[in-house]
Amino acid sequence: MATEKLDTQVRQEQIAQATLELVAAGGLKKLSVAAVARRVGLVPSALYRHFKGKDEVLDATLGLIQDKLRDNVRAVSEETDDALEQLHGLLMRHVRMIRENRGIPQIIFSQDFYTGHPDRRSRVYRGIRSYLAEVARIVRDGQEAGRIGREVDPEAAAVMFLGLVQPSAILWHLSDGDFDVTRQAQRAWPLFLKAIQDGAASPPEEARKGREGERK
Repeated sequence: MATEKLDTQVRQEQIAQATLELVAAGGLKKLSVAAVARRVGLVPSALYRHFKGKDEVLDATLGLIQDKLRDNVRAVSEETDDALEQLHGLLMRHVRMIRENRGIPQIIFSQDFYTGHPDRRSRVYRGIRSYLAEVARIVRDGQEAGRIGREVDPEAAAVMFLGLVQPSAILWHLSDGDFDVTRQAQRAWPLFLKAIQDGAASPPEEARKGREGERK
């Protein structure tokens, strides 16, 4: 029974990922259950064993996007205890997630995705607020460690952090991938870092040198 449940979960994730890829290639309006089924090597009737129709597939795709955001937060938390390194790692993971999943902006920024489904708008809002809460937590951890200024408002810093990516994602989407979202994030990061470090006890370069000296 456990194996069957796992297989079902894997297949549902494959269907959601295939939906992202198809939306990236042809847009949301052209998406069909038959096309998604073919993408994962199923006949449409087999896909209906997992989802009742296109709306449920799109809901699952939204869930996949939110899972990717949560996975990014978990990954950087496991990689390092340093708040600034976590934030930088999260920024670059967020950028990579967008570049590797071009369907994400086309879904999130499409009015067609929300028309007739106010619950989706609420889900997206709650998901973003949850992500911002995690970023604010990292900022507070950095303040406790003296890496981020005590006067910094964690919630405001979290929204600023999201602003390093979202406008670039829109430009990237509108330019069909021509706008360099990675380069923009790399250029914006030092500005954000300077803003949140005002009054911090240990600037990154000094702290890094200190840690390297301890290892020697």
